[in-house]
Amino acid sequence: MSDIEVTRSCTVPLAELVFSTSRSGGPGGQHVNTTESRVTLRWRPAESVALTDAQRERVLGRLASRLTSDGDLLLHCDTHRSQQRNREDVVARFVEIVRAALHVERARRATKPSRGAIERRLEAKRRNSDKKRQRGGGEY
Repeated sequence: MSDIEVTRSCTVPLAELVFSTSRSGGPGGQHVNTTESRVTLRWRPAESVALTDAQRERVLGRLASRLTSDGDLLLHCDTHRSQQRNREDVVARFVEIVRAALHVERARRATKPSRGAIERRLEAKRRNSDKKRQRGGGEY
C-alpha cells in the first residue's frame, strides 16, 4: 500500500499511520473468536509532515472532539470478516474525515435582491394582507 492521497495538496505518508488489529466483539461463532479482523487506525495530525501549518491548525480545530487526549485520531472498523477489507474501509473513512476537515468554505459575497424580486415580495405581502382583511372580524 502506498501513501494516501487525501487531496491534491495533501498526501499522508503511510509511515504516519499506525494500524493495529484485535478481535471483533459480538456474536460470530468460531471465526470471530480466532481471527483478529478488527482494524484500528491511529494518526497524529499535530506531528504530520503532510500538512502545512494552516492545514494543521484547521484539522486540529475541526477534529478536536474526535482526538484523544494525546492528540491522536483513532478510527476502528470491524464491519467485515476480512482484516484486509476492514483496513481498506478504515482508510477510506480516514480520507473522508480528513478531506472534510481540510475543506475551506468559499467566502460569501454580499449581494442585494434585484428590483423585480423586491417588487414581487411586496406584491405578495399586499395580496396576503388583502386576503386577511377580506375575512373580516365577526362578532363573538
